[in-house]
Parts: sequence; structure tokens; C-alpha cells
Amino acid sequence: MTHEEHHGEAGERSQEAAIVLPGPTFWPLVIAFGITLLLAGIVTHWAVGVVGLIVTFRAAVGWWHNVIPIEEHEEVPIDPELRPAPIQVEQRSVVRLRAGESGHRVRIPERIHPYSSGLWGGLAGGVAMAAIACLYGLVAQHSIWYPINLLAGVVIPGMGDQTVEQLRHFQMLPFFAALIGHGIISILVGIVYAVILPMFPKYAPFWAGILMPLFWSGLVATTLSVINPVMNERINWPWFVVAQLGFGLVGGYFIARSTSIRTMQTWTLAERAFVEAPGLHQPDEGKHG
Repeated sequence: MTHEEHHGEAGERSQEAAIVLPGPTFWPLVIAFGITLLLAGIVTHWAVGVVGLIVTFRAAVGWWHNVIPIEEHEEVPIDPELRPAPIQVEQRSVVRLRAGESGHRVRIPERIHPYSSGLWGGLAGGVAMAAIACLYGLVAQHSIWYPINLLAGVVIPGMGDQTVEQLRHFQMLPFFAALIGHGIISILVGIVYAVILPMFPKYAPFWAGILMPLFWSGLVATTLSVINPVMNERINWPWFVVAQLGFGLVGGYFIARSTSIRTMQTWTLAERAFVEAPGLHQPDEGKHG
């Protein structure tokens, strides 16, 4: 293996004792000052503009003589002790990747969770959230029906006009409205979790269980204060946040622990063509879907 020694850039490899650079000049600064006075004279007094014009003209002449007819230069000495260390150039061969090999040019994420895991994870999180909400009802209102009727009030406007005592009792229509609405929303949010969790390969349960419920709680509180202010005032928001965290932790953990699926981009050509032959498929790489 051969090595070639190079000492920095072209100027640093020079054997001369100094580097020739354009000579320093202060005339550009004077020109800038003269133009400033010239413009200031427009809004102040004509005398200021005249002074600015004189200064600008004199600076332009001075800068001109720095360049024409002979450009001024300055020699900057080179300190041999400050030269960079020799650069070792190593001759190596390049091994080229084939498209799709070893994750070459793949899209992120390479693995996803099935939608079914989002469905079951959403239901599991919904059960945990409902349990926490009912616990709040028992502790604060001595009735598990209070949070259920409050939830039904989101879709039944008349629930906001009921008294606290009425909200503590079981009501058939609000119960089924809350049950169906809570189930549908839990499933939809669970599917959203299943889609976005692979985008956070590190600490996915943390993203799902803490940050997203906090964001969702703030969004609900802001929206409900505009849509139904009366119902918004009856909700205990600390308990609401705890219930959301329960949903996120349980649902996110359930989804994160589910079986992941390789995306089609990581399949071999034989797999994409659905060719069944011994030795063509990668072992233990999960299911396709």
C-alpha cells in the first residue's frame, strides 16, 4: 500500500517564506461612512449631504489608487511550526452496494405495526382510560355515572343543562352514546398510534404514553372551551390528563409490543414477485402485510 504526503492546501505547501495577499485598506469603510452621510442629508440638511458626497468621492479615489495602476500587496510570513500534519492518502478499493442490499436507500420506517394492533391497543387503552374516569367519579362525585354522562354531553347538547345530581344517575341514552363514542375514538386513536410509533424507533412508549396524551389533552381543552363552555367547566382537567396518560401508556405499550411487519421496500425481488422457492426468502424476518 502506497502513501503520499501532502502538507495542507496549495498555499500551505508553498516553500516560500511568505504568502502574498492583497494589501489592507481602510477606504471601503470611509466610502460606507460617506454614503451614510449622503443619505442622511436627504432627511436632514443639504449640508450633510454635501459633506457625504465629498467624503465618498475622496474615498473612491483613494480606493482606486490602491488597485490601479499597480495593485498593492502585502507579504504574510509563513510559520513552519504551524503547518498541518502530513495527510496520509490511502489507496483503497470501493465495494459498491446493490440497490436494496443492507438497507441501502430504504425509506424509514423499515418496519410497521399492523393496523389490528392499533385496534386492540386502542381498545385496551380505552378500557384503562374508562377505569380511571370511573375512579374519579367514585372519589369526587360518589358515582361512576358522572364521568360517563359528562362524556355523553360532548354529543348530546342537553346534558350540559343537567344538574350535578342528575349527572350522578344512570341514563340509558347517554350511556350508549358515551360507550359508542368512546369506543370509536379509542380505536381511531389506537390506529394513529400504530402508524406513528414506528417513526420513533427510540423510546416509542414514552412518545405514545406521555407526550401525545398531553398534546391531545391541550387540544381537547382548547376546542371544548369554544364548542361547549358549560361542559368544559364541569370537567376536572387534572383527572382528565391522568386518564389520557393511562390510555397512552397502556395502548402505546400494547402496540409497541406487537409483532412488527417488514415493509415491501425491504423485500427481495423474488419476494415482491411472490416466487416460492427454497433459499429465496430471508429467515425470521417477520410477516409480510
